[in-house]
Order: sequence, then C-alpha cells, then structure tokens
Amino acid sequence: MQEGTPAPRKDLSSAEMGAVAHLYRGEVYRSTIWRTRLDTTTNWAVVTLGVALSISFASPDASPLPLVLVGVLIVFFLFLEARRYRYFNVWRARARWMETHFYAPMLAEGDLHLEDDWQRTLANDYLRPRYHVSLMVSVGRRIRRNYFWILLIQTLAYAGKIAVHPTPVASFDDALTRADVGPVPGAVMFGLGGLYILAFGLIAFWSKRDDLSRNRARGREKSDSMG
Repeated sequence: MQEGTPAPRKDLSSAEMGAVAHLYRGEVYRSTIWRTRLDTTTNWAVVTLGVALSISFASPDASPLPLVLVGVLIVFFLFLEARRYRYFNVWRARARWMETHFYAPMLAEGDLHLEDDWQRTLANDYLRPRYHVSLMVSVGRRIRRNYFWILLIQTLAYAGKIAVHPTPVASFDDALTRADVGPVPGAVMFGLGGLYILAFGLIAFWSKRDDLSRNRARGREKSDSMG
C-alpha cells in the first residue's frame, strides 16, 4: 500500500455492532449514575442554604453571619460538583459520540461512515482516558446551570436581612454597621461579598466564552475529539 493511501474500510459484523450497542448502553448507564451524583451535590448546597436562611431569619435579632458562612460550604460543594461533572462529561461525551457517528448515520442513511475513522477516536479515548474539560470550565458550567440561582438567593437574603432586621435600615452607614462581624467592619464584609459575586460571575462568563469557541471550532472543521 502506498504511503498516504487511506486504509481499506472495514465493515462491522453483526457481532461487533451488537458489542457497540452494549457499549453504548453501558456508557448511558454510567452517565446516568454520575448525573444523579451531580444532583445530590446541588441538593446539599440548597439544603445548607435553607438552614442558613432559617437561622438568620428566625428572629429580628438573629445574626446574618450564617448567610456569610454558608458561602464557604457552597464553594466547597461547587468544586466537588465540578469534579464529579468532569467524570460525568467523559461518559456523556462517549455516549453522544456513538449517537452522532454510529446510530444517527445508521438510522438516516443506513451507513456507519467508517471511512471517517470516528471509531479510532473512540478507541483512543478508551485506551488513553482523559478529562474532556478542565476543572474551571466545569466550575463555570455548574455555576451557569445551578449555582447562579443559589448565589442569587444567598445574596438577596443577606441584603434583605441587613435591610429589614431588626428595623428597616435608615441609611447606607447604618447598613455597614449592621454588617459588622466582631472586629471585621461592615465595609470589609461588603467588599468580600462583592469579590465573591464577581469571582462567580467571571468564571461563568469565561466558561461560556470557552464553550462558544469550542462549538465554533467544531462547526468550522470536522472534529477529531470528544467532549
């Protein structure tokens, strides 16, 4: 065979197609299991925020500090969920790859298009498994899907607690005084809260830009990778 000549196309036998079907079913099952784990982590974040809301609004004299401290737990759950998402994305990408290159061509045209060599990409992913997205992209995706709303509720609850308890706030200086936490002045607490919100927003925006650039790259040329 001359150099540069494409390898002859090898048709899949019935047994091999059956094996691919079982492989697809296994990947869908694994992606479903890891999707459930993602939902569990989100539930933990929602429950802890609910507990903080209950404590802070239990009485007009209750401290807003639980709404601040719960942010630490929310960040912990966010990164834990992002780590789980990276695993979920591996199984999801493999299942989606088989859907678009195996099942869809077979159903639409009756042709698996093995000349596109998509099966080699799938085989390489099994031989040398890797994450398909970075940790920060995963964090940004989880913020955009779920944690933006958790952050929004936390922020509004904290602002509402400062504004109405124990009496309606009369001025911005009064709000700063109410935000004091021991030796930490309210201005510092507000500043840390602003950085907290800004960090969430920047990561979400950056990950969205990254996802859009990935999609444009796939649209311009034939993709040889999953994820």
